[in-house]
Amino acid sequence: MQKLLSKARQAIKDFNMIQENDKIAVGLSGGKDSLTLLHILKNYQRFSPEKFELIAITLNPGGVDNSPLYKLCEDLDIPFYEVQTDIKEIVFDIRKEKNPCSLCANLRRGALNDNAKKLGCNKVALGHHKDDAIETFLLSMLYEGRVNCFSPKTHMDRQDLTIIRPMVYIDEYMTKKAAKDFNYPIIKNPCPADGKTNRQDIKELISNLNKEIPGSKKNIFGALNNSERLFIWDKEKIK
Repeated sequence: MQKLLSKARQAIKDFNMIQENDKIAVGLSGGKDSLTLLHILKNYQRFSPEKFELIAITLNPGGVDNSPLYKLCEDLDIPFYEVQTDIKEIVFDIRKEKNPCSLCANLRRGALNDNAKKLGCNKVALGHHKDDAIETFLLSMLYEGRVNCFSPKTHMDRQDLTIIRPMVYIDEYMTKKAAKDFNYPIIKNPCPADGKTNRQDIKELISNLNKEIPGSKKNIFGALNNSERLFIWDKEKIK
């Protein structure tokens, strides 16, 4: 936990993620990453120079037993809110999406942000880690033809809500280890497409690439922090 806290604290400082009197909603899916984030922020709250509130919000896509999360949040003294949704029905039964991830993510993001605002939060914390950033970066280039990635901190003007990702410096292997070491109550992902996505393909590609070219994964992440030096063709500037 000390290593996790150290890396999260650095990210919070680098990107000025938390201010005095913030009320932060953690998007708690029940997976290893969001559970790790919840524990990190609860521990950070104890010595943070800024005083802030913490709550957890879980979106139920339909038919998931989240009772272990109620118990966990009670033990951590964190207010817990479960929101019932019809996301699974919309994505798979009504829309019958062949590539469901984008629509599902949009629906989940909208529901999480709306409920965070209703509960008086000004920030939402998401459990995206370093590997997620690298994968998103490559997904954008290879599948969309653009250089893009989520930001560690983003203000949503329309909702007046700030999204923060305190785990952007944390490797995925660390959240796996934390989940095992601390025996987190993992909620199995109910999505039928779990493990069969473009992201999974990119994850395997990065793993193979890092074996063929040692250090490539580290360098890709470095490019995210060095984006102003990327030579991107801009017709207006070139003229």
